[in-house]
Amino acid sequence: MSTSDAYLARLDAVEARLAAAAAAEPPHGALTGADPDSGERWDRGQVWAHVAEFIPYWIVQAGPVLRGQASGEPVPFGRTKSDPQRIGAIERDRREPVSVLWADVLAGIATLREFLRSTEADQWEIRGLHPKLGPMTVDDLVERFLVGHLEEHTEQLEGMRAAST
Repeated sequence: MSTSDAYLARLDAVEARLAAAAAAEPPHGALTGADPDSGERWDRGQVWAHVAEFIPYWIVQAGPVLRGQASGEPVPFGRTKSDPQRIGAIERDRREPVSVLWADVLAGIATLREFLRSTEADQWEIRGLHPKLGPMTVDDLVERFLVGHLEEHTEQLEGMRAAST
């Protein structure tokens, strides 16, 4: 199975899980477990707002990495958790209805699916330079910030729902 195919299979699975999470209502006041780094806990709206904003952000960030530089040096990309635009988008959109955010997530997933299909086998090892994590391949970027990140936040949403049972 190719790298693209493996990510596409995982994306299909996480999309189905997210659809179930969008349809379910967690108990009032439910929060995620604490973030291992910051201890921060989010409500459902914050998780959905973040998922809706990060997919397009990281796909755009991957573009220059895929194109590379003539020098062969890794292309700088990305942000950290303290990025004001990231924080602002989460705060701004956290009170949007989940149905609105889910529509944005679905659009992001469709774009991500196309990105994964169009990434050639030799492009997965191209390196970019993240401001905190240092050199990362396109494969690392997709795992850490896109497909793997979707799975992490889906687990948070499922955990919030499970708290009511």
